[in-house]
Amino acid sequence: MTEEIQDADVERIPLATYTERAYLDYSMYVINDRALPHIADGLKPVQRRIIYAMSELGLNNQAKFAKSARTVGDVLGKFHPHGDSACYEAMVHMAQSFSFRYPLVDGQGNWGAPDDPKSFAAMRYTEARLSRYAELLLGEIRQGTVDYVANFDGTVDEPKLLPAQLPFVLLNGSTGIAVGMATDIPPHNMNEVISACIHLLDSPKASVADLMTHIKAPDFPTDAQIITPPADIRSVYETGRGSIKARAVYQVESGEIIITALPHQTSPAKVLEQIAQQMHAKKLPMLVDLRDESDHENPTRLVLVPRSNRVDLERLMSHLFATTDLERSYRVNLNIIGLDQRPQVKSLVTILKEWLTCRQDTVTRRLNFRLEKINERLHILEGLLVAYLNIDEVIRIIREEEQPKQELMKRYKLSEIQANAILDLRLRQLAKLEEIKLTTEQNELSAEKADLEKILKSKARLKTLVKKELLAVAEEYGDERRSPVVTGDKEVAGEAQAFSDEDLLTNDPITVVLSTKGWARAAKGHELDPQELNYRGGDSFAQAARGRTNETLIFVDTSGRTYNIAPHSLPSARGQGEPLTGRLKPPAGSKFIGVAMGTAETQVLMASSAGFGYVGKLSDLVTKNKAGKASLTVPAGGVALPPSPITHTADAQQWVAAVTDQGRLLVFPLKELPELAKGKGNKLINVPTAAFKAGEEQMIAAVVLSEDQELVVRAGQRHLRLKHKDLDNYMGERARRGRKLPRGFQKVDALSVS
Repeated sequence: MTEEIQDADVERIPLATYTERAYLDYSMYVINDRALPHIADGLKPVQRRIIYAMSELGLNNQAKFAKSARTVGDVLGKFHPHGDSACYEAMVHMAQSFSFRYPLVDGQGNWGAPDDPKSFAAMRYTEARLSRYAELLLGEIRQGTVDYVANFDGTVDEPKLLPAQLPFVLLNGSTGIAVGMATDIPPHNMNEVISACIHLLDSPKASVADLMTHIKAPDFPTDAQIITPPADIRSVYETGRGSIKARAVYQVESGEIIITALPHQTSPAKVLEQIAQQMHAKKLPMLVDLRDESDHENPTRLVLVPRSNRVDLERLMSHLFATTDLERSYRVNLNIIGLDQRPQVKSLVTILKEWLTCRQDTVTRRLNFRLEKINERLHILEGLLVAYLNIDEVIRIIREEEQPKQELMKRYKLSEIQANAILDLRLRQLAKLEEIKLTTEQNELSAEKADLEKILKSKARLKTLVKKELLAVAEEYGDERRSPVVTGDKEVAGEAQAFSDEDLLTNDPITVVLSTKGWARAAKGHELDPQELNYRGGDSFAQAARGRTNETLIFVDTSGRTYNIAPHSLPSARGQGEPLTGRLKPPAGSKFIGVAMGTAETQVLMASSAGFGYVGKLSDLVTKNKAGKASLTVPAGGVALPPSPITHTADAQQWVAAVTDQGRLLVFPLKELPELAKGKGNKLINVPTAAFKAGEEQMIAAVVLSEDQELVVRAGQRHLRLKHKDLDNYMGERARRGRKLPRGFQKVDALSVS
C-alpha cells in the first residue's frame, strides 16, 4: 500500500522531455537573470543588486568609503546567492574608468590597471562607495517608480529594475555570453545620446540616419580614434550587428614616434611585447628601440625609435596597425532584454524608443506618487485649518472628552487621519500654528497639484518634462566625446597594411650568378667578375644579372618557362651556390640557361634558337608557381636562349644583334620588335626552316645594345669587337638573312655586349 502511494506521488516523464525542459529552464535563467542587460537601466542582475545594496548601506557619493568585502557580503547574503569572486569582479568592473565609460562605483585602493584589468587587490583591501553617476540610477527609487519583488529567501524585497534617468544600456554598454546568444554593446557619449533622445521625442519617425547626426559613433573610455566608415557604422545601428574599428593615436617628436592613446581594453605592455617580438624576428629592421614612458601625467606614452630619419613613419605605423593591438575591431551585437522581457537584437531607433517609453512610464509613476502625497497632505491641512479656526473648542474637547478623536470627527466632520493629525500636535506646535503658514502651504500644494494633473493628462506636457529633465542631466553630468571620429579623413583612416617580405628587404646592390649546371648564388655589390668564381667540377659560368635585393629576379629554362625567386634568399657567392631544381620544378629534359633582374617594368629580349623573339616585361614573367610559367613558345626542335636585358637611355636608339651558328649576323632597330606578355614572338633573323629542322643551322644568341656599346663575338678562343660604325655592314631589316662574319668566326659560340 505504501509503495502504491509513493508511486502515485512520483511524476513519470520521458528522459528526453525532462532534459529538454531542464535545459530550457536553465537557458532562460541565464538569459534573463544573468548574462544580458535590461533596456530600462542597462544593468545585469548582479550589477543592479550591487548598486542597490550599496545604496541600502548608505554608501552614496558623499559617504565615507566602506570595505568592499562589506558590500559583497551584503549582496551575497541578501540578494545574490552566488560566488563572492564573481560578484566582486562585477563590482570592480563598474569601478574601472578604463572599462566603464561612466563608472558607477567609486573605488579606493588597487582596482586594476589598463595593463592588467584583473590585477585588482582582494576585496578585504579595497574600499568603495557609489559614484556620482549612480545617482542617475537611484535618485527616484523612493518615489514609487519601481516594483519590488521578494529576494531569493523571501526575507527582504529588492527592485526589479532601477529608475534610470538615462539609457545606461548605451552609455556604458555591456558584454555577456548567455546560452545560444551573446551581447556586445559599445559605450556611447552622454551628451550625444541625450541629444538623440530629445530629437526622437520631437520626431518619433526619425530614422537611424537622422539619429546619427547626434550619435556619430560609439565613444570608448580612451582617446583612440574610431576609423570605421560612416556607412558601416550606420549599418551597425540599423541592424544591431557589425563591428567598430579603433586605432591608436600617435605623434612624431624629434624623429621618434610617440603613441599617446590606445584602443579600448588594449594593454600597453602587450603592445610593446608584440612589437618586440617582430623586432626579434627581424621583421622590423627600421626600428632600433622602444620604451614605455607612461606616468601619472601621461597615462599612455609609448616611444618607438626608428633607425634613421629616412624611415617612412606613416608606412611603419600602417604595418603596426595591421599586426598589433594598436588597431582593434570591436564586435557589436545589440542584444538586449526589452520591455516585453524577451531578448532581441535591436536597432538604435528601437533601443531609444523603448527606453523613452520606459522613461515616460517612470516619470508618470513618479508624478502619480507625488500627486498622491500632495493629496494626503492637503487632506491633513484641511483638518489643521479647522482646528486653527476652532482652537479653543478643540482644546476643550481634548481636555474634557473621554474620546476626543470621535468627538472631533463628529463635531467637525473630520476623517480619522485628520483627527489623528490634530491629536498628534504638541502644545508648542499648537501655539505656533498660524493660519498664514497653513494657507500658504495649502496654496503651494494646490498649485503643484494642478500642474501635476495637467502634465498627467497631456502627453505633450509629459514629453516636455522628460526633455527638460534630460537637458538638466546633460548640463550637470555631460562631458565631451573622448574617441574622435576620423572616418572622413582618408589619410588618417586609411586601411592598415602589413609589410610584405619585399617591403622588409634592404635596397642593396647584388649580383646573381647562374652556372651551366643550373646552380645559383648571389654576391653583394656589382664589382664581382662572375667568371673568376670557383665552380664545381664539370660546371662553369653561364650568365649573371646585376640588380638590387628588393628587385624582381627571373630564371629561364630551355623550354621557355620562367621562374621567380627572391634575390635575398639565394646563398652567398662565397660558396658554390645551390641547384635551382631544389626549389623549382622545371619540365623533364629542360635546364636553366638564363637569368634576368630588375624592377617590374624592366624589359628583356626573350628569344629562341628558331630565330623568333619578343620584348617582355619582368612583371609579365613572374609566377608563384614552382613549375614556372610558359612565357616563351619554343618551336619543336628548338630551345630558349638566355634573356638579354634592355637598358633604355634618353635619346639613344637600341639595336638587336642576332647571330646564327653559321656565322650570319643581323643588326636591326629594337623598335621593330613587339612588346608581348608571352608567346612565340616575331622572326629576328631568317633561319631556313629546312636547315633548322635538320639541325644544320640555328640562332645561338640575340642581344640588345645601344650606340655607345660594343658587340663582342666569340668563336672558340677568338673574339671580335665591333663598334657601332663596324656594324653598318650587318644592318638590315628584321627577319633578313644577315651577313657572314669574317673568316674564323663561321662557328660562333656566343655574343655579348660591353
